[in-house]
Amino acid sequence: MAASELSRPDKQQSVSKMTQKQIEAAATADRDNRPLSANDLGRMKRTPQVRIIRRALGISQEDFAARYHIPIGTLRDWEQGRVAPDQAAKAYLTVIARNPEAVRKALNPPQRAQL
Repeated sequence: MAASELSRPDKQQSVSKMTQKQIEAAATADRDNRPLSANDLGRMKRTPQVRIIRRALGISQEDFAARYHIPIGTLRDWEQGRVAPDQAAKAYLTVIARNPEAVRKALNPPQRAQL
């Protein structure tokens, strides 16, 4: 069904009258865009979302970049979807998400007093 057809009130009503079972059957029948199965979802790896991690910590891009030694341009590229983090960066973001304080401490050890 073309988008122009959906804009007509009679077509909108027929789509809204579809049952969940009919919707699922129509989606499954679409060879170019089938829904993901439970098996497909299980194989997919979740990529850490840097913006969500940063916002959960309640800090700005500049503070996050400085605290975790990530170039600010790289951080912005990740957040805006221009570039995806590589495997090492994904692992690093996962560690930050799970234990941000430990990462901060590891990157900024206490200074020893000089004698």
